[in-house]
Amino acid sequence: MRTPIRTGAAATMALILLASCGGGGGGDSSSGGSSSGWLIPANEVVDGGPGQDGIPSIDRPVFGTIDDPSLDFLREDDYVVGVLLDGEVLGFPHPILNYHEVVNNKVGFDDFVLSYCPLTGSAVAWDVDNSILKPDYGVSGLLYNSNLILYDRETRSHWSQMLQKSVRGPRAGEIPSRIQVIETTWAAWQAMYPDSKVLTTDTGHERDYFAYPYGTYRWNDDLIFGVSNLDNRLHPKLRVVGMHSGSTSKVYQIDSFPPGNVALHEQINGEPVVVVGNGEAGFGVIYSRELDDGTILDFSPLQDRLPIVMADSEGNEWDVFGRAVSGPRAGTRLDSTQSYVAYWFAWATFFDNTEIHFN
Repeated sequence: MRTPIRTGAAATMALILLASCGGGGGGDSSSGGSSSGWLIPANEVVDGGPGQDGIPSIDRPVFGTIDDPSLDFLREDDYVVGVLLDGEVLGFPHPILNYHEVVNNKVGFDDFVLSYCPLTGSAVAWDVDNSILKPDYGVSGLLYNSNLILYDRETRSHWSQMLQKSVRGPRAGEIPSRIQVIETTWAAWQAMYPDSKVLTTDTGHERDYFAYPYGTYRWNDDLIFGVSNLDNRLHPKLRVVGMHSGSTSKVYQIDSFPPGNVALHEQINGEPVVVVGNGEAGFGVIYSRELDDGTILDFSPLQDRLPIVMADSEGNEWDVFGRAVSGPRAGTRLDSTQSYVAYWFAWATFFDNTEIHFN
């Protein structure tokens, strides 16, 4: 049964949502739960309002330096989603992603898609087969558990962002190759990667990137769309980094991390992992501690050297992207896990019986 939401606040927020998105784009978003072939409960797939491509993806992203004048509107506590791919570091500010949700990118010969759902506070990136005719993704206009459903323009298949798989269409059941992302504050990003490229407001669309389009949604306890399970153990909009493995799910509260770096050794579904977080910089990431050669590393946090966050007993030092930047294993990258940052309500509704780590 769908969890009730406060209808007065929800109606107000829905109007804000529709106004900010500029109206519908038609397509097949109106099918909602009436269509067959879904790998998720069809009656829980809802029309978000704007229609397919009513929220326009960024298909030709323009990147600048961190001091690009178009980025002057960013505040130090705004969040940035970062990617390290083929030696290139790219930053994607939330205030731009709020209006577009999907950014189609190419680094060298590698295509990848980065998506951010403002309703669930979740950001992920996937590798894309650059040999296909249409490697791009768009915003379908549909939601599942308040979360973004993408569609690919090659096969028109639908993809659940937080489940990270195709849930309808010719590619149903396919799981994309995930790319590690880091979500941190603009202040921390500038300090960590001063030479990075950053997505600019030159998006090809007129939007008020200075303004947050969802009112008080980030802070209040209301939802715009119902979810299948509402877990009240934490505030619904609390940012958590979570990991899901098999039937096991566990989250860590980012604002409960200390202001310096922390490196927690954990076992999640039998997998040895390290949880790296920093409350002041607002990031949390989870990596496997087991290397390809079977070695299981032990880590200790390093302070005041961002983006370097930890060292191991072999003498290697590792950055926030899980890359050994010095030591005998320099150049090695830790395996990423099925983990990312999202709002607590979203993580809990997608992954039942989630365990909460309390510091």
